[in-house]
Amino acid sequence: MPIFKGAGVAIVTPMKDNYEVDYEALERNIDYQIHNGTDCIIIAGTTGESATLTEQEHVEVITAAVKFVRHRIPVIAGTGSNCTRTAIQLSCAAEEVGVDGVLVVTPYYNKATQKGLIEHYTAVANAVKKTPLVIYNVPSRTGCNILPATVAQLVRNVPNIVGIKDAGGNMEASAEMMHLTDGKLELYSGEDGQVLPLLSIGGIGVISVLSNVAPRQTHDMVMEYLEGDRKKAMQIQLDAIPLVKALFSEVNPIPVKAAMKMMGMQAGPLRPPLYEMEPALQEVLRREMKAFGLL
Repeated sequence: MPIFKGAGVAIVTPMKDNYEVDYEALERNIDYQIHNGTDCIIIAGTTGESATLTEQEHVEVITAAVKFVRHRIPVIAGTGSNCTRTAIQLSCAAEEVGVDGVLVVTPYYNKATQKGLIEHYTAVANAVKKTPLVIYNVPSRTGCNILPATVAQLVRNVPNIVGIKDAGGNMEASAEMMHLTDGKLELYSGEDGQVLPLLSIGGIGVISVLSNVAPRQTHDMVMEYLEGDRKKAMQIQLDAIPLVKALFSEVNPIPVKAAMKMMGMQAGPLRPPLYEMEPALQEVLRREMKAFGLL
C-alpha cells in the first residue's frame, strides 16, 4: 500500500522576524492544508528551507509536524544529507517520532557514483527498516543524478525503498524507471508543471510547491486523473502552468513564501542567503495568482 496517493505538500517552514521557526504558524498552515484536501505533509524538505535548519531544528520541525497532523494524513520527513551518517541520524530520529516515510535526496556537492548511491541508500534504508524510504532525485540542485537502473536495483533489493520523487525532468528516464520496476515504483512528480505526464506512466501523485497556495486544486488535479476524468485533470494542469512558472521565477521557496504572504498566510522571512523576491517578479506572481483565482 503506497504511503499516499494524490497531492502531498512540500510545506514551507514559517519563520518569525528573528528567523526562529514559527511553530504556531506551522500548525495553522498544516491545518489549512488538511482542511483543503492535501493528502500528505512533506516536512523539512527543500521548500521547508532544510538547508538552513540546524540538525536540532530539523528534528524539532519534524517532531512538531507529526504532533500537529495527529495522524489525520501521512507525514513524510525530508532527511537527506550529503553525508550518509547524517542522513541515517536524521532518518532514525524521524522514525522515532512516528513519521510515515522519509524523503532522502541524492547526496549533493559530493557527486556520488551510482555504486556510491546504492551504498548510501541501502545504508539509510537498513537503518530505518520499519519506515518506507522515498528517493528524491533533483539533479538541477544536487549535481547528482540517480539513473533508472540504479533506482530499479534499490527497489528490487531493499524492501523499504518504495518510491521516488522525480524532479529529473526527463520523461524517458522516468518511463524507463517504471519499466525496470514493473510499474511497482511509487512515482511522485517533483515538478508541478509535469504532474499529468508522470501520472500517465503510472505515477500516483505529486510532492508539490503549488499546494502551499492551491491545495484543493492540486489534490483535485491528481485525483480527477486517477479516478478517470482526465479532461478535467488536464484543464487544471494547463490552467496552473503560468502560476507554476511564476512560483519558480526565482529559486524555491522565495516565490511561494511571497505568494503565501499575498494570501494573508503566515510564512515569515527567508533565512539567508535566500532573499526576498524582486518587486517586478512579485507583480507577475500576483497577476498569475489572480488569474488562477487565488486572489
